Amino acid sequence: MSDQNQKEEKSESEGGSQLGKSTRRTFLSRLGMAGLLVSTRPMIGEPAHAESPAPSTSELEGAIPVTLRVNGKKYDLRIDPRTTLLDCLREHLHLTGSKKGCDHGQCGACTVHINGRRANSCLCFAAMYQGDEITTIEGVGQPENLHPMQAAFVSHDAYQCGYCTSGQIMSAVAMLKEPCGAEDAEVKEFMSGNICRCGAYQNIVAAIQSVRQGTVKEKQA
Repeated sequence: MSDQNQKEEKSESEGGSQLGKSTRRTFLSRLGMAGLLVSTRPMIGEPAHAESPAPSTSELEGAIPVTLRVNGKKYDLRIDPRTTLLDCLREHLHLTGSKKGCDHGQCGACTVHINGRRANSCLCFAAMYQGDEITTIEGVGQPENLHPMQAAFVSHDAYQCGYCTSGQIMSAVAMLKEPCGAEDAEVKEFMSGNICRCGAYQNIVAAIQSVRQGTVKEKQA
């Protein structure tokens, strides 16, 4: 075989080898592109539609009329009858001071007052409390006019992350009218439904006791 023929065969062999490598890469590339096109087919093959807005409370199927009195104000609402008082306060009235912690009535972060008594709002159906007086942390005091308990929590550093603080304060305010003994141990027992994951219990008790002692002194005077 002549040198010229050998060169031509070698060239063809190398060309075939390169063609095979190119074809393999091309195949993988096209395979990936095909997968991409399949996944985006609904967007490519169908015209884009604007996302429909979430229905308002009045459009919800099965919604019922509910009238609540919260922090001295009357609110007329239409809500799902399964809506908890906590979700109603946060999602419908935008009173977000009451926090959703466990959502099972175990942490106390959602504590509110119903007719002056503390309650875990995550365990209450909002529709059951029409005509009742509901008070949230927003109705206890304002930054320029703090409730004595709120001021005591600030002065005693009775909080860290602050997530449980509104529930702690609501329980502490309600406890002022409850038959709790004078000792710290009794205060801890009455506040046992409110969990502080940061562990600020010592300062919380100190804040509560400072207000209780002040209240006792005022009564004696």
